[in-house]
Amino acid sequence: MRVGVIDLLGKEPPRNAYSRFMRANNTSVMAQVVAVWCEEQGHRVSMAYYSGWELLAGGLPDDLDVVFFNSFSQTALVAYAMSARFRSAGIVTLLGGPHARSYPGDAQRYFDYVVGFCDQQLIRDILQDPAPCRPLGQCLSASRHPTDLPGLTRRWKFLLPAMERARVLRLVPMIGSLGCPYTCSFCIDAGVPYQPLDVESLKADLRFFRQYKLPRSIIAWHDPNFGVQFDNFLGAIEEAVPPGSITFLAESSLSLLGEDHVKRLAHNGFKVIAPGIESWFGIGDKAQLRKVSGMEKVRRVAEKVNLIQRHIPYVQCNLIFGLDCDEGPDPFELTRRFVDLAPGAFPYLSVLTSFGQNAPDNLGYQQSGRVLPVPFHFLDLLQAMNVKPKHYGWTQFYDHLCGVFAYAFSARAISRRLRATGPGAVGLEQLFRAIFAERRNRLRYHRHMRAWLEEPPVRAFFEGETRDLPARFAATIRSHLGPLWDWLPEGALTHDPDTFAGSPPPILTELSPAASH
Repeated sequence: MRVGVIDLLGKEPPRNAYSRFMRANNTSVMAQVVAVWCEEQGHRVSMAYYSGWELLAGGLPDDLDVVFFNSFSQTALVAYAMSARFRSAGIVTLLGGPHARSYPGDAQRYFDYVVGFCDQQLIRDILQDPAPCRPLGQCLSASRHPTDLPGLTRRWKFLLPAMERARVLRLVPMIGSLGCPYTCSFCIDAGVPYQPLDVESLKADLRFFRQYKLPRSIIAWHDPNFGVQFDNFLGAIEEAVPPGSITFLAESSLSLLGEDHVKRLAHNGFKVIAPGIESWFGIGDKAQLRKVSGMEKVRRVAEKVNLIQRHIPYVQCNLIFGLDCDEGPDPFELTRRFVDLAPGAFPYLSVLTSFGQNAPDNLGYQQSGRVLPVPFHFLDLLQAMNVKPKHYGWTQFYDHLCGVFAYAFSARAISRRLRATGPGAVGLEQLFRAIFAERRNRLRYHRHMRAWLEEPPVRAFFEGETRDLPARFAATIRSHLGPLWDWLPEGALTHDPDTFAGSPPPILTELSPAASH
């Protein structure tokens, strides 16, 4: 069969300098894995990387039989529009990725198949007879994550077109484990058993990557928490390649980043590490600070981050605002103090977002009637919070949010960060990111949101008084989708925000007879 795989890297063509240089690095491992599985089953596979309505890399022929989409919720409307276009030509479409796991009931209105957990057998079963399923697609899932995945060596031919478009810096995705040992109730991996992948395959991939010598490249580990089995993974890296011959980026937890581990990571070429702090008043398991909160937690985390940065220059610290444990100005003021105490840390500041049925906390938000039907297009942890804050009014919340963003990315904070990291490649990347991505893009957007909340239609929507989408949000989506707007199916701008609390769609572990042909 003629199979297309589309990895959606963004919901709009890049509109600022940082996005233009970095967008091609948003590739997902599973999209390439599906391409490998399809090709190894004897199908002719083409891979394409899209950003909004713009083709960034790869390409698709016209005579396809089946198209797989990988999508986060923020790119879901792009996926819906593209699916409608393909289906109008008689092509069967399938959706996988985080959006398929978060909103399967909504997605099945626009795809023939919606896939949750995915393994090679499920792909084989679908491609035996991929009949159209309309008006509602089938929601399918394997019983668990696959036990192994095609490594970088097998994925390389499908990844390379995107890497060739990332001309300044190339983040090459690898993954060493699936699931998570933690049970953070806000996370899509809560309750998904942790499982390491085969280290022999990992070592072979590292040797392949080193021999290929892709210029200006970094291995970006996509593990939710890298280093859970620390000695196992670092031992594999040390055995496969000489220390420092490859540069690595990873997301980990503070509890795994003791000084001995940090020194070993630095010795082996880890230059970027991203621990999750999440909140100063809760969610302390991953930092081993469950019983510590407030200013004491700020001091302890800052000490730990400063220790890490003595060995690893780029430390990104992730925080979420709007959690139910937050109240008053303290979460924002404590973040300012953290910026002062850990001047080299790069703060990644996001807002609470409920993604359908992807995390246990979302059920409580929906049952209390606090989740708003904000279009998927804005659900990127940054642009529009879709959960009414428990302890804040909207304008009060955005006043605090704009204030902490302005502080964290002020000229003073940026210059202190540059002095702490040094004037090399790490410092220059942080400088570029802070100015263009954070200050000129995200802070400006939050200030716009604060102003828009004074408009009656916007305020009524975010107060839950109406589900009528404010005209300015529809206009933004139309602008971002460009020519794909004409293919957006009727009703796609709205969705049921209480999908978890309502009746979820049936998730099948094997194919049922197709609804129609």
